[in-house]
Amino acid sequence: MYLNINRKTVMFMELLVPAGDINSFYAALNNGADAIYLSGKMFGARSYAKNFTIDELKTVLKLGKIYGVKIYVTMNTLVKESEVEDFLKEVEFLYSLGVDAILMQDFGMISLCLEKYPNLEIHASTQVNSSSYETIKLLYEMGVKRVVLPREMSINEIKKIDIPIEIEVFIHGALCVSYSGNCLFSSMLGGRSGNRGECVGSCRLPYKLYKDKTLIDEGYLLSMKELNTSLDIKKLPSNVTSLKIEGRMKSPSYVGFITKYYRKILDNEELSTKDLEDLKSMFYRGFTKGHLFNDSDLINKKSPNHLGSHLGKVIDVNDERIRIELDRPLLQGDGIRFKESNKGMIVNFLYDLKDNLINKGNPKQIVEVDNKVKLTSLDEVRKTTDKSLEITDFTITRKVPINIEVKAKVGEVFTLSFSDLSHTVTYTGNVVEKSINNPISKERLISQLEKLGNTPFISKRISIDMDEDIFIRIGDLNIARRTLSERLIGERLNDYKEPIINEVTFDKINTKEIIDLDNYGEVERNPFYIKDVLKDKSIVSNLFRPTTNVIASYHLNVFNSYTAYYLYKLGYKGITLSVELNSLELKNLIESIRKRFGNIPIVIKTKGYVEVMLIKGNILNLDKDTSYTLVNVKNDKFKTYFDGRCTHINSSYSINLDEKELEFDNVYFVGENRGN
Repeated sequence: MYLNINRKTVMFMELLVPAGDINSFYAALNNGADAIYLSGKMFGARSYAKNFTIDELKTVLKLGKIYGVKIYVTMNTLVKESEVEDFLKEVEFLYSLGVDAILMQDFGMISLCLEKYPNLEIHASTQVNSSSYETIKLLYEMGVKRVVLPREMSINEIKKIDIPIEIEVFIHGALCVSYSGNCLFSSMLGGRSGNRGECVGSCRLPYKLYKDKTLIDEGYLLSMKELNTSLDIKKLPSNVTSLKIEGRMKSPSYVGFITKYYRKILDNEELSTKDLEDLKSMFYRGFTKGHLFNDSDLINKKSPNHLGSHLGKVIDVNDERIRIELDRPLLQGDGIRFKESNKGMIVNFLYDLKDNLINKGNPKQIVEVDNKVKLTSLDEVRKTTDKSLEITDFTITRKVPINIEVKAKVGEVFTLSFSDLSHTVTYTGNVVEKSINNPISKERLISQLEKLGNTPFISKRISIDMDEDIFIRIGDLNIARRTLSERLIGERLNDYKEPIINEVTFDKINTKEIIDLDNYGEVERNPFYIKDVLKDKSIVSNLFRPTTNVIASYHLNVFNSYTAYYLYKLGYKGITLSVELNSLELKNLIESIRKRFGNIPIVIKTKGYVEVMLIKGNILNLDKDTSYTLVNVKNDKFKTYFDGRCTHINSSYSINLDEKELEFDNVYFVGENRGN
């Protein structure tokens, strides 16, 4: 039970935990989350999670206020023109319920919502790819409250961010190999956009790497290990506001465990050896400290799967049974995996050496399990699920500590106050009388006041100022206690800003300027300081306020007319539309831009290969400026190179759009060497 009493927290950073469904929310709530991020059924960047219904969103937003846990709702997908109305309806629904913040990726929606809803807190998702100082500065100047930094950012870079914006960093969970918001692999190969929450996990598939026609490497070459910074949390710089755990696709048991695990660290409790092993049982692809701590050990090319924690070894095997010598406990119902064969199973039946069914095997014990996976070799055994860590009871056990004050003086009115530090509610009773036969003792008074039962509260401190030999009816005391509990809940529920909704007006653009694309050069992707590499006329992929002639590349993910408008108003001379849109969507989008905002210069990539991944560093160990080829199991070929700083992977095919279908005034087409 998480009580939040007498915490010895050594770091004043928010512990931010994922919830993919209502039970995961309860697991996070009970185990010490300071804030929880989750999604409704639309726009949440995790289409394959259960996510939350309208009624569930109402429930969690109410519980968040009662228990003092902030609720952030993710609406961090790119928004198509036809979806803008539904997007804004969802924002207004959450806004009216007092959501603590909404995470967004779509630049047009961020810009519009900042104008339309001036006291709505907006966080810029990691999908915005705020990898430069200038981007973060722009977001702050716009009014964005918090920026979720890319996982590629290092501690030294974070320390240099002297902008008074809240900073959120990932500290645990799955890692994208590409810069977030810049990965088009899933979209270009399978038609499912990672920017729209439909990523198929192309990076978790096997590849072969060729230099010319020579095979030089193979395996799961793009599959990142799990981020785990738990032993280095105290090294994070002081400008970090929030510590974010990835995992909206994870189970409630995982969410509960990982929340409790990091709560221990932040409350300065020591981790046990069991904690560390249980962490691997929950999910483990191998651990890395990531780019955050400049760890170069990032990839597990042997397996993209959950490997679990060491359990024991197979000492004998036949067609019927597998005999295992245990180093750690094994329960009936646990999941196990055999490391080398990569075969896994649930232990439905567990036997001792006398062929008796047992429900638990202990360290050093030899046990047998049914050979359901047709194992044929001796192997290491690893535990992938632990029945003892499973959460099945989702009753709320979290309590909010309160201070209670009593004044009971003869001849004066009885007063009782409850305070949660932010709110104080007071009950005034009858005039206190001197007792004739049955005085109430201080101990009895305390006992009755501590009976907070099923309320969200627990007594942290009781201060009593009372005369001796006074009479107070126990029934009156109970009524006062219940009344104050209900009133304090009400005060906490009403603790949010009233929504403000503005009418937003837009300028009509009627530029006559002609863009000569031949005069524009591409700028190095994702430098921390854009100004150090910016040319006079450039095609750029980072978001910032231009001070020179620049065109926004397709990596700025322009999906709707609002994004095109706001980028143009920032100073971009031309706006490249997203390569994830098909010809019909592009045509409709241009028509919407013209109708709503006027003659904004539009650029469309109609020919050539698309960069599907931009990866920090040289994870494939490539020679600089040398052409390589990645090949998947379907024999799709992806041209790959390392520029000395980042690894670039291009699409396996060249796009070829019919330019005649997209001929509008002030629309420009680019091919092989344009648009980054």
